Amino acid sequence: MTYKTYITAMAKYLPNEPVANDHMEELLGKINGRPSRARSIVLKNNGIHSRHYAIDTEGNFTHTNAELAANAIRELFSPSFGIGDMELLCCATTIPDQLIPSHAAMVQGCLGCSDIEIVSTAGVCCSGMMAMKYGMMSILSGNTKNAVCAASEHASSMFLARNFETEIANLTKLESRPILAFEKDFLRWMLSDGAGAVLLQSQPNSEDGGISLQIDWIDTSSFAGQIDVCMYAGAKKDGDGRLIGWKTLPPSAWLDQSIFSVKQDVSILEKHVIKLGVQKLSECLRRHDLKAEDIDYFLPHLSSEYFRAPLIEELQEQGIPIPQDRWFTNLTHVGNVGSASIYLMLEELFSSGRLDRGMKILCLVPESARFTYAIMVLTVC
Repeated sequence: MTYKTYITAMAKYLPNEPVANDHMEELLGKINGRPSRARSIVLKNNGIHSRHYAIDTEGNFTHTNAELAANAIRELFSPSFGIGDMELLCCATTIPDQLIPSHAAMVQGCLGCSDIEIVSTAGVCCSGMMAMKYGMMSILSGNTKNAVCAASEHASSMFLARNFETEIANLTKLESRPILAFEKDFLRWMLSDGAGAVLLQSQPNSEDGGISLQIDWIDTSSFAGQIDVCMYAGAKKDGDGRLIGWKTLPPSAWLDQSIFSVKQDVSILEKHVIKLGVQKLSECLRRHDLKAEDIDYFLPHLSSEYFRAPLIEELQEQGIPIPQDRWFTNLTHVGNVGSASIYLMLEELFSSGRLDRGMKILCLVPESARFTYAIMVLTVC
């Protein structure tokens, strides 16, 4: 028997009120009591005007990562599909609330359901797509008839000023005006919180039940065997650029050097992220016999508006000229929510009333940690 997989419902959860650029430091805090020198530069380039944080004005967490995912998932439930109908729960995040248990187990605990299959996918931005691919393959193989897939991020917890106090205190002993290294400060103004969820089923919605999205295919590929680490946490790079994990470092270094902060080598990022992504996209489109003119909507996960122009240029150079009026992004008002970003884009488009049956949607998700890419094509039905 041949099975197909359909997205029949989508949901999101964005915590608290939107936070404008001028109020970010009020919530995240000022490192060493001084405004960030990188903030204005990063915000000018990334084009983000507002985002959401799961923290209050006192720096207290309003939600855990697992709660963000669970809140998005609850929005999927309806009279036709309830919590007791779930057969598989696939959850993705970059950094869960704890090392053990798994993120999916904690989300399941928040939901209060039991006796279902669960899986947690590791990674950064592509982990959300990996969760969706696992759900898709479960249905295609006949393992389950449905899957709930969710991606969530609680990035703000990593970027609070208090997390860097010990490192700055040590730097103060050495420098008269200590500042946080750009590779650490940069991402404080890039990433934010939220969650998205999808319901995958083996049958589409009925004609009067609204549109569905058939997952035609999801292709993923990693270049970790060719390219060095670009974004990392729980580790440091030595003088030769080798990554040293937290387990082999003395506990004193964990705070002294903010080992668990998220860091990114922007020189490696800029050199590879666009070129490799479009190269992989070109290969996938050829393999699946798709052309640019077949695509009605293009959803690229842009970490920053800075990369829009280079992406347009690279698409043109590699023969994939997708006009800007077919692009759909929400970075400016939702922010970069890592693994959840593609879910949040799809949910907004799905709910917009713009989709007609027969349309094709192309999704491109890059992950800079060590350069993984996920590409998905959907057909509206």
